[in-house]
Amino acid sequence: MCHEKCLKTLRSLCSCMTPSVVQVPVAHCFGPASQKKRFCCVCRKQTEGSTALRCEVCELHVHADCAAFSCADCRSCHLDGTLEQDTFHHHWREGNLASAARCEVCRRSCGSSDVLAGMRCEWCGITSHAACYLNVPPECTMGRLRCMLLHPACVHLDSRNFSKMHCYRISEICSHDLDNSDDLEVSAVASKDVQPAAPESGKQFLKVFDGDDAVRRGFLRLVSLFRATRNEEVVEAALRAFYLPDEPQDYELHEVGGLQRLQGDDIVNRNGGPDNRGSLKDAGDTWILRAKTRDTDNIKVYATWPRSAAAFVPISISKHSTTASVLTEVLSQLGRQEDDVSRFSLMEVCMSSKQVQRQTLSPQEKILDKLQEIRKVSLRQMNQTRFYIVENRNRVVQVNLLIMGLPPLLNNDEYVQLIEDHLAIKSHLVAISHIYTSQGAVSLQISCFSEAERIYMLAKDTSVNNKTLMSLVIPEIMHSKLGDDVCPLLVFVNPKSGGMKGRELLYSFRKLLNPHQVFDISNGGPLAGLHTFREVPRFRVLVCGGDGTVGWVLGVLEAIRHKLVCREPPIGLVPLGTGNDLARILRWGAGYSGEDPLQILVSVDEADEVLMDRWTILLDAQDISEDGKDSGFLEPPKIVQMNNYFGLGIDAELSLDFHLAREDDPEKFTSRFHNKGVYVKVGLQKISSTRSLQKELQLQVDSQDVPLPNIEGLIFLNIPSWGSGADLWGSEADGRFGKPSIDDGLLEVVGVTGVVHMGQVQSGLRSGIRIAQGTYIRLTVSKPIPVQVDGEPWIQPPGHIIISAAGPKVWMLRKSKQKQKKSSAGVKDGRLESPSSRDRPT
Repeated sequence: MCHEKCLKTLRSLCSCMTPSVVQVPVAHCFGPASQKKRFCCVCRKQTEGSTALRCEVCELHVHADCAAFSCADCRSCHLDGTLEQDTFHHHWREGNLASAARCEVCRRSCGSSDVLAGMRCEWCGITSHAACYLNVPPECTMGRLRCMLLHPACVHLDSRNFSKMHCYRISEICSHDLDNSDDLEVSAVASKDVQPAAPESGKQFLKVFDGDDAVRRGFLRLVSLFRATRNEEVVEAALRAFYLPDEPQDYELHEVGGLQRLQGDDIVNRNGGPDNRGSLKDAGDTWILRAKTRDTDNIKVYATWPRSAAAFVPISISKHSTTASVLTEVLSQLGRQEDDVSRFSLMEVCMSSKQVQRQTLSPQEKILDKLQEIRKVSLRQMNQTRFYIVENRNRVVQVNLLIMGLPPLLNNDEYVQLIEDHLAIKSHLVAISHIYTSQGAVSLQISCFSEAERIYMLAKDTSVNNKTLMSLVIPEIMHSKLGDDVCPLLVFVNPKSGGMKGRELLYSFRKLLNPHQVFDISNGGPLAGLHTFREVPRFRVLVCGGDGTVGWVLGVLEAIRHKLVCREPPIGLVPLGTGNDLARILRWGAGYSGEDPLQILVSVDEADEVLMDRWTILLDAQDISEDGKDSGFLEPPKIVQMNNYFGLGIDAELSLDFHLAREDDPEKFTSRFHNKGVYVKVGLQKISSTRSLQKELQLQVDSQDVPLPNIEGLIFLNIPSWGSGADLWGSEADGRFGKPSIDDGLLEVVGVTGVVHMGQVQSGLRSGIRIAQGTYIRLTVSKPIPVQVDGEPWIQPPGHIIISAAGPKVWMLRKSKQKQKKSSAGVKDGRLESPSSRDRPT
């Protein structure tokens, strides 16, 4: 609704017309919405409760029963070779703006918390009134994040029938709500639009289907009308219910399962008075909306190549019109009548919100018959269908799949044999491009769509050594097209960390960046992202998770570093874990508490690059006799990487108890506050226990024997933060030792006398017992002992433990102390120099 005086400024497009303005059809990726107040982009009403859905890639919010009426107008995040673009324009989405949003044109407030209002570009983020946005220059500059964003023109992906969920590696669980939304009960569909009326209200409801497909799936709409209503008004109401913009006289209602139809002069009247000749007193209340048979029709044919004129060509068709005759007429109107018609095809594109489906029509196919066939199946499908003229070309198809879950550390020939045996690949269509032996993964290049789809689905149902394989679709980054000042950001998010905050961050980063650069680390681990960026000459990494997630990424990076062009990408953090000690010393904070994701990305862009030591721990279990000599072999040596600290004794014992409690009931461990409460509880249980660790350990630092004091815990520190931010080493000056640093090549060795001492350290009342500093540590353990590396605990058998530097130092991102730049011009057009685009310090 609109004031009469405001009609001249009305620019919002009716939902029934949105398919007509789609430039490049791109399907949405629907998942369950959050509980925030949002407005449906189809019916424009407020979304409520668990029936709301949102696109995981753009700002589209819909009710579950409205999703079927949204069209494929999501962001185009890659090139697929089907539709060409000459320039990259803004991608506008209406409504659901921040309350502080201001118009780019008039600088007035354009957000609203009461209605669906205002426009926002989903790439650069500028906002505008619906009446002003047409005055914004159409070309998008990508905004403040331009230097870290992976431009869609630099990403290529041959996807065809792969859904967008597959292309963006989004968990398929998220799509269940949409899959079931077409089969909603009548009450669910009716609840938002119409409420059942009382018998005396003078209203009734008709159940209306829009085609045979809706009847088969039980997808109907309730049409509310007065008890005495003419047929044309009923048809008009039915068209509105299905968001169809056509004229009522072109449609009629047929009774389901019967021969009766509503004629033009019929009156719907359930009371059935004696003088109502057109009464439907004895008829059913379930109807199908059908299009009347037509002898002529009109279609719009779109060109797949860039052109300055209108995007489509209007064509009149008759019952004699074929694909070939339509192509001839289209070429004539495009000024290309001299071109050979056989070089072109007519493509039918169904722009469903879930998946864009393409079908090439045969030259002799009757177009009018095709339209009537589509209308018979579904009228809303007809409203979402358009035709394209396509130049026939022998396109080179290359689909990249990453197959994971294979046994690690095999030779290349064994991996080839496993793939051939379990996936029955066709060697003339499939080539193995990369083998990651340490990760048990193989990358395949496939030159046929159907073979790629077969392998993708088969891998998900295949197990090797009782482990199910995983297959991911990997895009190709055309690194030669990246600008000289562009340093794209590779984002890993652990959605299981930080309660629901991890999932919300994953959603936010997919919207702010290109979803091809944002990876759910629980779906394939870090390898998928690093493999995707393997040929990018320069990039940064952002890890959203706890210290364990950071260690996982660093471990995989170390294992496959030799296969990357950029072998030392700097790594930034968003702390989602419990302790977050590494994030603390790199100034990213004690834990994520809902900061604006855009500001996080700006901070990453402005962060400083610093070096950090990493350490290798060799745990060689042996049967150690009382005199310290080896007397037997217990288990194979174990090698782990350490970033933060390594603990033995009481510190590791508390960590182990917490770990076991979390494994018993993981649903309870979703908040940082609860996790710390459990730590306190297990600590109090150990307060009276005593263990003379100095009697069970022999310590050597840089080949020198070091006597141990009376302690219950021994900790080796790489960073000056331990146990959720405590300074275990202390800040007091000591002539015996140097000041600790994360890149000094030294480990600090500290002891604690028990749980009480640990509590005092946590409170800042005391520090630990300084024992040594060194570059090479050797421990001899005479009894089984709890140990932990970066928060991962276990019981270590007696034997030798050796700690040494792990190859080259790693580059990390430390949050800059400087206040973030707030130049409005820079934020607006992205021309502000990005620190990530500058050279690394030497």
